[in-house]
Amino acid sequence: MSRIRSSLVWIVLLMLVLAVAGCGGGGPTPAEAPSATVPPAATETSVPTQAPAATSTLAATEVPAGLITALTDVKKAVIQIEAQGSFVEPGVGLQENVAGRGSGFIIDPSGLAVTNNHVVTGAAFLKVWVGGESQPRNAKIVGVSECSDLAVIDIDGDGYSYLEWYDGPIVAGLDVRAAGFPLGDPEYTLTRGSVAKEHADGETSWASVDTVIQHDASTNPGNSGGPIVTEDGKVVAIHYAGAPDYNQYFAIARDEALKVIDQLRAGEDVNSIGVNGSAVEGEGITGIWVSSVDAGSPADRAGIQGGDIIYNLAGLILATDGTMSDYCDILRSHDPGDVLDVEVLRYDTGELLQGQLNGRELEVMSLPVVPTAAAGPEGPGAPSYSEYVGINDDSGALEMDVPQEWNDVDGGAWVVDGEQIGAALSASSDLASFNDTYETPGVFFGASQALVAEYDPDGFLDAIGFSDACELEGRYEYDDGYYVGSYDMYTNCDGTESSIVNIAATPEDGSYLVWVVVQLVSDADVEALSRIIETFNVVGDLP
Repeated sequence: MSRIRSSLVWIVLLMLVLAVAGCGGGGPTPAEAPSATVPPAATETSVPTQAPAATSTLAATEVPAGLITALTDVKKAVIQIEAQGSFVEPGVGLQENVAGRGSGFIIDPSGLAVTNNHVVTGAAFLKVWVGGESQPRNAKIVGVSECSDLAVIDIDGDGYSYLEWYDGPIVAGLDVRAAGFPLGDPEYTLTRGSVAKEHADGETSWASVDTVIQHDASTNPGNSGGPIVTEDGKVVAIHYAGAPDYNQYFAIARDEALKVIDQLRAGEDVNSIGVNGSAVEGEGITGIWVSSVDAGSPADRAGIQGGDIIYNLAGLILATDGTMSDYCDILRSHDPGDVLDVEVLRYDTGELLQGQLNGRELEVMSLPVVPTAAAGPEGPGAPSYSEYVGINDDSGALEMDVPQEWNDVDGGAWVVDGEQIGAALSASSDLASFNDTYETPGVFFGASQALVAEYDPDGFLDAIGFSDACELEGRYEYDDGYYVGSYDMYTNCDGTESSIVNIAATPEDGSYLVWVVVQLVSDADVEALSRIIETFNVVGDLP
């Protein structure tokens, strides 16, 4: 079986369990505390001073025009950013022409400013208010880093006041202030606290940052991207997350930020494919939920859209631990132009797509998601089978995995009107009930060389259906990378909430036809469908 086929386990998602809270910005901005630590790099030197003349008293330090040197003036260099655009949010869907707000700060008199990636990426345009001004200015994105959750933007005009970086050691107990414009309020806020932890965890559902600090200067959604400064107005870190219930707030440490910002201000994107994304995990699937896509980016050129879930990149299933760690490790291990295989679940249609970043565009490869009418309880703790076992028919031609609880197995021949036409394999907890009612889950798998001379997959489905007792939701193309054909989806069978997936397909050489029927009664059966699709196969000579 090809890797495409084995990936089909992910297409049967019925719901996503998300932890998406906010710290401001256009896309999803979870507020959970982040996970890995790396010691900070060497610090920068401070602004040089002029040496005194030998025959005079100590000369005053020269301060560049616009440089903020007092806490009371920090407001002049802090900005509020409004990112307007269309975003697809988990559990909400498409939100058109919406605006999210975050904060940032100016680092150069030309108008270059730093903020979070999640505040700006995917926006149609940006509005920026400088220092609490009443009228907004326009700005453009210069460079972004998805994994470091940083962005540099360029505000129209020049001659701005700006902040410089703190050049001392960042240690627990250092007095700091959190500056910004939280909750979309145009009024500037400044809160006081101290550094509580020098090397806090940095893995989150929306970023993968090596070094963050934990502090207790209170923040709210909208503070994202704003500076954490010392009592003399020097930048220690960049706010990006908060857990207010625990009085814990997190910011990207100076040395981690400086490694990236020089590249961003030069117009380079760093560890980015052009999405505003967050890790999601739930029953049967994990991946990176895409809220929006930057036009012209590698993701956009590949055909990734808002509402997609990137679940496989470079052959690795993503977000299995609920963070962006694996996704970012892959990006950090490759150059921006490298070709990477990518597999995507298009959540609104249930289609599975496969393609490449910097290569071929996405193409539909699989089934739609099974309708939720087939499901029972949802969420973590929903029922599932204890384990799966491999079974074979009596001739040894067929194999597949089924739940251990489906221990009523029949591996006899496929017989129609007293004539054997192929091999067959059935399994259920009660085959009689499976065959006679719509109340018991189970599977029938048959393969026939005789039928392929009479039917193609669509013709077979036209001849064998369940429309007399069930509602036909539609017919879809089936392609698991080995078998190709069609399948019908039926729901509301005989007044129950049961569903049936009815598949007819052939291998590439068209030498035989397979028929797979799976009856689903609960979420656990949807999981079983995924395992069956992944494993059913003809492994021997057909009778």
